[in-house]
Parts: sequence; structure tokens; C-alpha cells
Amino acid sequence: MNTTTLFDNTEVAFALKNDSQLERAYFLFKMISYQPMVRIGTAATNFAIKANLPVEGLIRSTVFDHFCGGVNEEDCLPVIDKMFTKGVCSVLDYSVEGKEEESTFDEARDKILKIVKFADEKEAMPIVVFKPTAFGRFHLYQKLGEGKTLTDEEQAEWNRALDRFYEVCALAKEKDVEVLIDGEESWMQDAADDLCELLMRKYNTIKPIVYNTLQTYRWDRLDYLKSLHERAKAENFKVGIKIVRGAYMEKERNRAEEKGYKSPICESKLSTDENFDTCMSYILNNLNEISLFIGTHNEQSCYLAMNMMAEMGIEKTDNNVWFGQLYGMSDHISYNLAEQGYNVAKYVPFGPVKDVMPYLIRRAEENTSVAGQTSRELNLLKQEKKRRKL
Repeated sequence: MNTTTLFDNTEVAFALKNDSQLERAYFLFKMISYQPMVRIGTAATNFAIKANLPVEGLIRSTVFDHFCGGVNEEDCLPVIDKMFTKGVCSVLDYSVEGKEEESTFDEARDKILKIVKFADEKEAMPIVVFKPTAFGRFHLYQKLGEGKTLTDEEQAEWNRALDRFYEVCALAKEKDVEVLIDGEESWMQDAADDLCELLMRKYNTIKPIVYNTLQTYRWDRLDYLKSLHERAKAENFKVGIKIVRGAYMEKERNRAEEKGYKSPICESKLSTDENFDTCMSYILNNLNEISLFIGTHNEQSCYLAMNMMAEMGIEKTDNNVWFGQLYGMSDHISYNLAEQGYNVAKYVPFGPVKDVMPYLIRRAEENTSVAGQTSRELNLLKQEKKRRKL
């Protein structure tokens, strides 16, 4: 098959969707394509949840079921098994955000430990993921990243956060499950980067278990990647890297303007794309020392990776290269790549409906802001509806 038209195959892309699921997807992306609709919907949903109105059922049967695997890990099993019939693996993503209490950090750790054990038993789940702030307070990362000294109380709190990381990574190494640590805002990321490197030194001695995330809409990430690589070679550990374009652009730009420092974000969409592709090709050229998880909904970047792999003789099934997309989005990329034999994993968010709403709202807002993303989804869904009618 001509690779440049690979992602147009809607029969493969939507094979797992029945007609009513196809209609629901079409309806949702149609809604998301209108920015005012997203704003009104977001405000109404937030109000309804705060006012304890009985909207969970409605949310569950529409947006939640399209973008999430379920309310808990057992609930996700049918989704995981179904996707795996088409060669697509799952990365269970506990998408409860913005909590600050020690009890919720412990809860998150227990949840991730459970998922590691779960993953150990299921071939369809080779990877787990969590955010740094799932295990410790944002403020601590920020303070450490700014080079400030923690109070005794904060230091004790930070030590507890570290223990959570060590516990998860130790179990993951024992079970041979890879751990992706997500990227967050730039003003906490320095401390998260240092922590990820510490974990790589300890657990990535033979092969990458721990992966850090590079958000390539930041113009400084290629330099960071190269310096991390140099340290890894000097100190004899492997590097695991997930690359994404990034998720906090407006927030980043606004804060830089407000506080009067140079924005960490690339000046244009084009320079972000170039930065992403450059980081990706740097890693593919150093695959003996760095493993790569390509988190992207961008077709051009996927084609570029496929071409590079072919030129360099990298096997499609080489465990050092994975492609990843979000559940409920870009099925035309995920399923067509999997059918060609590449390693593909979908991020499958889960959690109580109320707690996952901030995540879902961010998804909807991101979709309206990425030019062409939603219209591409709509066109493909329309194409598949037409194909089925014929």
C-alpha cells in the first residue's frame, strides 16, 4: 500500500465501531467543531456537576464513553480486549487531575501499582502512565525547579512523593512494564526532569523502563534531549523518551507575558512541527541508547517516522519504537498503523465521571484549537458512513 494514503482507509480505521457508535462519534466531533458550542457546553457541564444535577448518565453515554474506557480499570477490560483484536495495545490513564491531598497521592500510587500488576498479566497492556503531580504537590516541583530550599515539612512531603515514584518504578522493573511519566507546565518541569533522570539512572541500566516526556512546543527541548543523552552515555544508562507537541500552550504564553519572561513556546505551529520531527529523528538515529514513544495525531510526523524506519532498517515491531494516540481520536492513524504491523498503543483515560471531566473538557478545547484536526475526523467519519451505505 502507498504509505501516503495509508491513513485514508476508513474501513480499517472504524472496523470496531458499529453504526450507532459511528453516528455518536460524528455527532460529537460536529459539536466540538463549533467553538461557541464547546464554551457553552463546558460552562453548562461544570455548573451541572457543581450543582449536583443528575447529568452523569447523559455525560457517560455520550462524551465519556467516546473518550474514556470506563470508571475503573475492570470497566476498561472490554475496551482493552476489543482493541487488541486489531493489534492496538492500551495504556490505562487514570485521568483524575488537580488533587492536592496526601491521601489522593497515595490513592493514585495504589492505582498505578494495581495497573502495573494488571499490565503484567495482559499482553495488551505493556505500558503504564501517570503525571508527576499525581504523586506530589505542584508547588513542591515548582519550588525545587526554581532552586529554592524546601522547609522541613515540605522536604518530608517531597520524600513521600519520591517513595511513591520508587515503589512504582521498582515494581515496573520487576514486571518488565514500561512507565511513561507525562510532561506538565514548564515552571514545574525542571524538577520533574531531574526526578525522571534520577529514576532512569536507577531503573534503566539494562533497557528503558522509565520514560520522560518532551513537549516539543518548547523550543529548548532538543538541547535538553541532547544533554540528557550525553549524560546517559557517560554514566551508562538508557533513556526512554515520549515526544508530544504539548498541552498547555495558552497557559504557558499567558504566564510568560504576565511575569515578563521569554515564552518557552515555539513562535509558530510550523516551528513546533519542525522541533517535534527533529527530536524524533535524533532519537531514531540513536535507538541503541534512547527508546521512543511517538505521541502524535499528526499524520505527517507518522509518515516521516515510517519512512525513516524503513530507510534505517528498523523493524516495525522493534520495541524501541511505539506510536501512540488518544482513545476516541485518530483511529485512522492507530488502526492503520497497527494493521501494517507497527507497535501502537492508545491512551485509555478512566476514572469516576465527575473526576474525569476536567480532562474531557481539555480534550474538547484542544480539538477546537488544532486547525484541521476535527474537520479531518468528521470527513473520515462521513466517508465511512457513505462506504457502509454503499
